[in-house]
Amino acid sequence: MHNGAKPPSTAVLVFGDRPTPAALTGLPTHRPDDLDAAVHCYRRLVVIGDDADLAGVLTRLLRADRLDIEVGYATSRRTRATRVYRLGAGRRAARRARRGTAHRVPLIRDETGTVIVGRASWLPAAGPQLHGEAVVDDTVLFDGEVAGVCIEPTLQLPGLRAALDTRPWRRWVSGRAAQLGTTGAVVVRDGVAAPRSVRRASFYRHVEGWLLVR
Repeated sequence: MHNGAKPPSTAVLVFGDRPTPAALTGLPTHRPDDLDAAVHCYRRLVVIGDDADLAGVLTRLLRADRLDIEVGYATSRRTRATRVYRLGAGRRAARRARRGTAHRVPLIRDETGTVIVGRASWLPAAGPQLHGEAVVDDTVLFDGEVAGVCIEPTLQLPGLRAALDTRPWRRWVSGRAAQLGTTGAVVVRDGVAAPRSVRRASFYRHVEGWLLVR
């Protein structure tokens, strides 16, 4: 920088071999392994990736206590997260991620400190049915056996919703937290399955939201 010019306040995080949209050219570009350094240099980070990539960035910001960083999402196609947060895709998403305004929205995490942005699932670890009990706040979602449970963030409070996996029709129950006790479940977060099954699991609204650029 010359003549006392300020460094850019926005940087781009590129996952995989995805191209940088034209609307984001000229901004500093970083790879995911540069994230820890980038959070100390920029006020806004634009994620070019998929829902799991966005969730991974928010997970690292949560664990680093840096939820003051604004986060934009520039994905090439519509995803569950773009539907949840009413975001565009393609060139429109890139322009909005660069020039839009940040708004604090609910951040949904689990007991491990892992964030979800699109959808999580509790699925049977063995056999065709998930056995146990799940509640959303004070509402019993199921007690017995079901095919599985879906959990999604919501743009507005209380922050999440959950439903039995009874496609194509689902009855959603909204709340601050969803909790499961089971003989064995696989947790899937934004399309990524956890390597080990669990007997207890929960997703809940963090005390502080994240700064979504819209």
